[in-house]
Amino acid sequence: MRERSRNTVRLGAILLVGAVVIIGLAGLFVVDAGSTTPPPAEFDDTVPVGLTLEDERGLDDAVSLPQAQVFYSQYQYVVGYYGVETFLGERQQAGHEQQFGHPLTVYVSDYSDTALELRADGYPIPEQSPGWTDAETAWFVVDSDAQTPAGDTVVPFSEREDAEMFTDEHGGNVSDWESVLEQSFERDDATVARDRVDDHHQMANDRLEAVDSYAERPPSVVAGEETETIQEAIDQAPANTTVVVPEGTYEETLDIERPMTLAGEGEVTIRGDGNGTVITATGADVGIQNLAVTGVGNQTQGGEELPIDIDEDEWDATFATYYAGTDAGIGAYGADNLLVSDVEIETPASGVIGYDSTDAVVRNVSVTGPEDPSAGLAGILLFQSSSVVEDSTVLGGKNGIYLYRSPETVLRSNEVVDNEIGVHLMHTSDTLIDGNELRGHLVAGVDVMTGPERNAIVENDVRDSDTGFSIGGTETYVASNVVADNELGLRVETTTSFYEGNVLAGNAVGADVTAMLPTNRVVGNDFVENDEHATTTSGPLRIWSDGESGNYWQGGAAIAGDASGTHADRSYTPTDAVDERLHRTDGTQTLVRAPALQALAGLEGSVPGMRTGSIVDQTPTCEPNNPELLDRTGWADSAWSCADAPISTND
Repeated sequence: MRERSRNTVRLGAILLVGAVVIIGLAGLFVVDAGSTTPPPAEFDDTVPVGLTLEDERGLDDAVSLPQAQVFYSQYQYVVGYYGVETFLGERQQAGHEQQFGHPLTVYVSDYSDTALELRADGYPIPEQSPGWTDAETAWFVVDSDAQTPAGDTVVPFSEREDAEMFTDEHGGNVSDWESVLEQSFERDDATVARDRVDDHHQMANDRLEAVDSYAERPPSVVAGEETETIQEAIDQAPANTTVVVPEGTYEETLDIERPMTLAGEGEVTIRGDGNGTVITATGADVGIQNLAVTGVGNQTQGGEELPIDIDEDEWDATFATYYAGTDAGIGAYGADNLLVSDVEIETPASGVIGYDSTDAVVRNVSVTGPEDPSAGLAGILLFQSSSVVEDSTVLGGKNGIYLYRSPETVLRSNEVVDNEIGVHLMHTSDTLIDGNELRGHLVAGVDVMTGPERNAIVENDVRDSDTGFSIGGTETYVASNVVADNELGLRVETTTSFYEGNVLAGNAVGADVTAMLPTNRVVGNDFVENDEHATTTSGPLRIWSDGESGNYWQGGAAIAGDASGTHADRSYTPTDAVDERLHRTDGTQTLVRAPALQALAGLEGSVPGMRTGSIVDQTPTCEPNNPELLDRTGWADSAWSCADAPISTND
């Protein structure tokens, strides 16, 4: 991957990203530094936080959630918060003022004169859209029945009388701004995802245990011996028994509607007619194991009507029908507690599709898709199906493992190779991606889209791809991953997330930050032998250190002299025109010590506005933080310590 002509590829990528960023930022409201009291912005023109895209799209048009917008002293754009409590919770986070400065002006939704009522679920439904009012003069109802998708919410009014009338009907207490500021509004951060890693593994183990008994169901019918076809055996078999399929090739398409196990004995192949899904399960507690599936149809878009009723009122009903109804080796619809184990599938479309099949287990499954990675749909596609996928292999196709609105899914110890996207998450939160090996993906090894929450991505190994990880969302925990020999190792699109203990080595670009809010914690990572360690597109200064915790930067150690401690004796800025060349260009170690450059660095350090679009590590480490992971990349010999770095002695 690294041997191809990178300059042309990267130039095209930079131009494309730049164009996207310009288009994306064009509508954002930019703070006028000369204005002491700016007027409210359109909420769509702010940088919004506090609501996942799934929740936003799922809201009824009549719902109008409370909002706040904040103009900060050190942040160029207006930040829009879904929920006053979201802003207050963020404001109380350590380091918030260091990154954003202090709030210059805060506006909140004004529900006075809107005839506000609450739905049965507590969501606000005013007859008229609320305007904006200054938070300092507003009145706030706390602890009422009002709700948002995130939970309890604070409801603001410009008139105290209106706030008191609201409490008479919906409970709560009326507070002024100063009182609200003193209250504690706890907010989740990436510690939630980090602390749930073990719980997610236990949840996966519980799901496995729940379906392990399927292999022990007593045999009832032997297909081909007691019946002419497998389908006849399935139709005759009592519930909770096993249909045994002897060795051989069977040209059939199958439907399983009751709890039973379909088990091959020896080398068994179920060959469809090349038109549609080969095995369809529409009942709970179905087991499918020890067989191969071929002859899958090639329909990857549109498809036929799903064999299960869907809620047409759902905001994504059309999307679900469009993709979940396409052809697959095994299609499961409303098949809770499904087990697919020791199965091989060859498919031009999808391998396994699970729709509304909670607690499904896909284990030791091999899916071979089309040779063209832009063809097909997904090796394993899970729609609204919280599941476990482990010890499986997916080769080729558009998506290796695709999760759509499937929270609390566990993907562990899988091998995913040569897809457009290896692991693809859309509208999927609270999921664990652990210990997977990903190789050769044209777009990304792992792509987390549409702003989910609390995902954990740990101990994966992704290489030889255009992008290793492209991670969006909030409260995400990204730790102990190996990201090596990609064009771009890590794209950071998250907010309020943790990146720790990762190794980014041998990439054209180690990490690129596109997130507009500087709220991520990035510490304990190693950047080695990347052409560029880290880049940013725009936005404020990002500080990638926390107290004494910093990152290891090959080249950063080269300017520390013979530092005897665990940290270098000066900060390191991978986006600086000189620092970024320290590990690549001879003589840069001397240049960086020039008095003029040191004076400029001091000025930039004292004026945050001069460092916009920058990353700085104030306490870079002298040694790699993750030597065992680094050794796996083959780039360990490129790491320098503070004491032995090749430094020029000519100051």
